[in-house]
Amino acid sequence: MSIRVLVVDDHRLVRTGVTAELAAAEDVEVVGEAADVESAVAAVARLSPDVVLLDVHLPLAEGDSPAAGAGSGGAEVLARCLGAGGEERPVRFLALSVSDAADDVIAVIRRGARGYVTKTISGPDLAAAVRRVAEGDAVFSPRLAGFVLDAFGAMSGEVAVADDELDRLSAREREVMRLIARGRSYKEVARELFISVKTVETHVSSVLRKLQLSSRHELTRWAAARRLL
Repeated sequence: MSIRVLVVDDHRLVRTGVTAELAAAEDVEVVGEAADVESAVAAVARLSPDVVLLDVHLPLAEGDSPAAGAGSGGAEVLARCLGAGGEERPVRFLALSVSDAADDVIAVIRRGARGYVTKTISGPDLAAAVRRVAEGDAVFSPRLAGFVLDAFGAMSGEVAVADDELDRLSAREREVMRLIARGRSYKEVARELFISVKTVETHVSSVLRKLQLSSRHELTRWAAARRLL
């Protein structure tokens, strides 16, 4: 089945361009577009897409007052759609923005976005990011992933150090676990840590076994619950 995508951006040319780029991916289908908060919320409820590509700086309509702590229009959509789609067909949000500012990244991740990529991303890479988010992975470019790790690591303080489950992992396994949980591929982890793909696979298997988890999706949820992403 195709991954059903809703494109939310207030610029028509951006929506058209994103739709055209994703059209090249046989397993991705753009099922709708929205240009503002109200139409985005309505489209999510009506279409129940698998992934929403969401402009972070979507403008609020005149007279609208954002939900508590929501801030920008993109965060407002997240605040109002949180939990949309139910358990069997969850709606996942991937932020797509011109901004790579840390404040923007952290704001939408706190509101529930599964990832954040900038509009400089290529069409094939965007399709790959959509696939990974649809599967439950967290997706960030390397620079943006650092913002998330720093922010949530600072919030968690020393709590993770005292986590009995985390203490089962070696230092290298923790490095691999964090990168995999952020949505990196085995090849990307191998390249970043200067180890072989086979070694990455071995570490991932060990991490899953020690934590009694069965998939990357479960690992991402485990790490997110401990604010390790």
